[in-house]
Amino acid sequence: MLRNNVLRKTEDFNRVYNRGKKVHSKYVVVFCLKNDMKTDRISYIASKKVGNSVRRNRARRLMRESMRLIPREQSGHDFVLVAKNSINDRKCADVKKSIESALKKLRIIDNEEKK
Repeated sequence: MLRNNVLRKTEDFNRVYNRGKKVHSKYVVVFCLKNDMKTDRISYIASKKVGNSVRRNRARRLMRESMRLIPREQSGHDFVLVAKNSINDRKCADVKKSIESALKKLRIIDNEEKK
């Protein structure tokens, strides 16, 4: 089953890498670029620098779950989240904090805590 909210084409990745904003956090690098759609498209990348296939898949699962847990509105952005080697052996809460801080720097989510 294909998901509509995932970047798949090489041209889309290159556009986000070349024209988008980039923010480093402790465990991930977030690339972000405004798109012409009403929904967000997100891709999760873990290179071989992260480790073997088990570690890479865990890194992608951690990033996917962390993005799911972060409350945000659909703002029409393309996101590429790239795992750093430091994501190994971390908890989901740690990765979530890291991604939240990156999204705050990009002004995708508010700096104020919503309760």
